[in-house]
Amino acid sequence: MLGTTNIVAFVPTCDAEKARAFYEGILGLRFVEDDGFAMVLDANGIRIRVAKMKDFTPAKFTILGWQVSGIENVVRALQKKGVNCEIFGFFKQDELGIWTAPTGDKVAWFKDPDGNILSVSQQV
Repeated sequence: MLGTTNIVAFVPTCDAEKARAFYEGILGLRFVEDDGFAMVLDANGIRIRVAKMKDFTPAKFTILGWQVSGIENVVRALQKKGVNCEIFGFFKQDELGIWTAPTGDKVAWFKDPDGNILSVSQQV
């Protein structure tokens, strides 16, 4: 039923201006509109609603991620824009903050201005 329809992702923010600067300016998502309740962005055909909240506690897990190729280059490009990867310490990550799973898949995590955990991943 829903497997053939488009998905809409939701991300909370307490500061829409900082969120827009991050998602549009740093991550390169396309601004669509601000409907007063959320800022709507386009991520390669996927709608992301950055919902305006008075306050919230960021989740302690990844809430939004991108599949990429050349994860090392993506992480370096993010670093050049001031985005640093999170180092969790409970598994081995390389000097860029990338974890390689036993399957060979790779993941790096970073936070948006509200502390939401985002990721980039490369599957083998």
